[in-house]
Amino acid sequence: MQRRRFYYLIRLQYLGFRYSGWQKQPEQKTIEQMLLKTLKYITSGVNFKILGAGRTDAKVSALDAAFELFIDEPISDLNGFQKLFNKNLPPDIRITGISETNEKFNIIQNSKVKEYAYLFSFGAKNHPFAAPFIANLIDELDIDLMMKAAKLFEGEHDFSSYTARIQENTQSIRRLELCEIRPNRILHANFFPKTSYVLHVKGKGFMRYQIRMMMGALIQLGKGELCISDIENSLLNNNSMQLNYVAPGSGLLLNELHFEH
Repeated sequence: MQRRRFYYLIRLQYLGFRYSGWQKQPEQKTIEQMLLKTLKYITSGVNFKILGAGRTDAKVSALDAAFELFIDEPISDLNGFQKLFNKNLPPDIRITGISETNEKFNIIQNSKVKEYAYLFSFGAKNHPFAAPFIANLIDELDIDLMMKAAKLFEGEHDFSSYTARIQENTQSIRRLELCEIRPNRILHANFFPKTSYVLHVKGKGFMRYQIRMMMGALIQLGKGELCISDIENSLLNNNSMQLNYVAPGSGLLLNELHFEH
């Protein structure tokens, strides 16, 4: 007799500063590992597994992330389960919603749109408490030039220069719906610098380090180490440009995650 399974989509937020990314790794503290440990405790021996909507790197945070829970017994009280889950999670991880789904939904294969945000400031040393949230660049940057160049990433391009160790079967042609730098309106605190900025990037999928390397190229542009034509050339099909600056993970967060039915 085939075992019956029950399916749930769980939304969450987390501060990634003390974690080695999402994916479970030996002898490393990760978001997935913490979720599994907590679920094992609160489900009291019921068989389950989880599948994340994607992986985030070390120190990367999320305001809107998700994972799918497959479990052998139904959750009769979703609100009560959410409260129990949050009670037993560490303070830097929070469950924001649980909804029932079914076997037709697949969190990896179902089309989704992600918006990442990269927070940064420059020109002066930040308050130490800002370190988990904002990448701090002591150099002066030409922010107007960076804003202009960020728009070049919008549309369909070959992003092979913006990933590490590209594999033979990697799809490097990607489409970005949005890429722009704006003043920071996402996070605020009295210890944040007076002025900070956000690189907003929206698309259906990203390669490893893609956004951090895009941010790295924009930082190099702002410092005068690259020119705007370098950014343009880096997006041409089959280009051979080598970029090696990966911006720090602590400035990056998954800002929004939308599933298209």
